[in-house]
Amino acid sequence: MKKVVWGVLGVAKIATQKVIPAMQRGQMSEVRAIASRDYQRADAAARALGIAKAYGAYEALLADPEIEAVYIPLPNHLHVPMTIQAAEAGKHVLCEKPIALTADEARQLIAVRDRTGRRIEEAFMVRTHPQWLATLELVRAGRVGELRAISAAFSYFNRDPQNIRNRVEYGGGALMDIGCYAVAMSRYLFQAEPRRVMALVERDPQMQVDRLTSAIMDFPDGQSVFTCSTQMVAYQRVQVFGARGRIEIEIPFNAPPARPTRIFIDDGSDLFGANVETVEFPIVDQYTIQGDLFSRGIREGTPPRFPLEDAVQNMAIIDALFRSADTHEWQTP
Repeated sequence: MKKVVWGVLGVAKIATQKVIPAMQRGQMSEVRAIASRDYQRADAAARALGIAKAYGAYEALLADPEIEAVYIPLPNHLHVPMTIQAAEAGKHVLCEKPIALTADEARQLIAVRDRTGRRIEEAFMVRTHPQWLATLELVRAGRVGELRAISAAFSYFNRDPQNIRNRVEYGGGALMDIGCYAVAMSRYLFQAEPRRVMALVERDPQMQVDRLTSAIMDFPDGQSVFTCSTQMVAYQRVQVFGARGRIEIEIPFNAPPARPTRIFIDDGSDLFGANVETVEFPIVDQYTIQGDLFSRGIREGTPPRFPLEDAVQNMAIIDALFRSADTHEWQTP
């Protein structure tokens, strides 16, 4: 099957250090062009990564007839306008999460998708990793009994005021950057939508982004709680609690591409974990899998597993969490 020819809009670190090298190792994706508003930066990235073409404007890359699909790692506030521009230029679009700043903004993309016929997806790479696929199957199979609760934590420390994650006008902050994973993966495991949500937010006094956010999501069959922070010790973990067992995902979100990952299955018979089963997954790169699945979907014409409607729902929950933080009340997404 012929590879899909990709272009990348932006030279963000996630693109140049993680996503592009991973896609280049894939079987279905060929990254042929990269663009920046600064040609020198695009050229330097192209040379370093062995990419054939560099452009000094996003529009120039979108006008390239060889490019079939684009990956967008730009700041959050540019996701929707650049996705629209790319789709209207005839390109399929894989856009970094969160795909928009609000649910209403994300809904614009559904009309664009339907009008242009282009494939548009939100890049939640974690949903492609074997450890998450296995966790979902274990839950479905009843390995932990009825799913009752999910607990997640995700944090890192970054107080650089120039970093896009610390710019309110760019859609920065902990909930948008990393809390969105906990929202998405709770929905993934419960296979349902929360009926109501509540959040507590602490904002940086200078930068005004949420630097510490804790939330609870009330699902029909259980609850999910999470804490995310951009000014806390680097850490991440997910605990999945059932009526009869527990699953722990060791590195749930930034799964390493150069070492195996592990989940731990606990039957609850010993509080010291004497009967915990460790399941190790072979080395994979979730960005490689993500790129190849998207490319294969283009070639085969198969519908996305997580269409834009899913992205809109995720944003609706994030909207509700921010409303809850402001009102100090439960909110319905």
